[in-house]
Amino acid sequence: MRMTRNCGKTMRWVVCAGAVCAPIGGLLGGLGGCQLVGGMAASYQETASHTVNATYRGLEGKSFAVLVSADRTIQGEHPGLVEFVATKMVERLSPASNVPRAGGFVTAADSVSYMARTPGWAAKPMLELGKDLGGVERLILVEIGEYRLTEPGNIYEWNGAAAANVSVFELDAGEAKSEMAALDRTITVTFPDKKSMTPADISQQVVTSALAGRIIDRASWLFYDHEEKIKMPY
Repeated sequence: MRMTRNCGKTMRWVVCAGAVCAPIGGLLGGLGGCQLVGGMAASYQETASHTVNATYRGLEGKSFAVLVSADRTIQGEHPGLVEFVATKMVERLSPASNVPRAGGFVTAADSVSYMARTPGWAAKPMLELGKDLGGVERLILVEIGEYRLTEPGNIYEWNGAAAANVSVFELDAGEAKSEMAALDRTITVTFPDKKSMTPADISQQVVTSALAGRIIDRASWLFYDHEEKIKMPY
């Protein structure tokens, strides 16, 4: 096998890029060097991570609130989902967690209480919502548009999918600009990662929790630097 480059006198059998190599006699027994390097590369891709920078840093020094919405069908099939996502988002973004320089924030309990007692909140202007929530400077909306555990017509295999739109409104930017999203991002996730998983393999609760967790990951990661696997399953 032809070598592509010289990697040094003491490593004659291994190519610099690690993609092509010859068997290393005796040392690897019956394994070829290509098999070894290929396996190592695959293992690295599965476990290694890298830093991903925040998409939006405008929470730093600003007070904020998180509101989460979903249509009645989703809420009827998954009661508690809206409250769970709102609670976890506030926990992730609070100064005690991942955004250390964030200003004050509306607690999850208060935002959930506000949504419960204000059925028409989603139709209100952003500035009015901000005033209702104590005059926050940033308003984060998470609108869950899809949340299903199986494909329509196939209740025998799990094929979960969820989608949400995440937007941020800068309420201290003036009346006109406050109605325009400073961040507007659609995120989608799926679960499980393996095909043909059935209720005999994993429970409905596991699928529901995993989908919610992945939505929370993707939504909250927009606001702070974080680690992600190089080969992310979602």
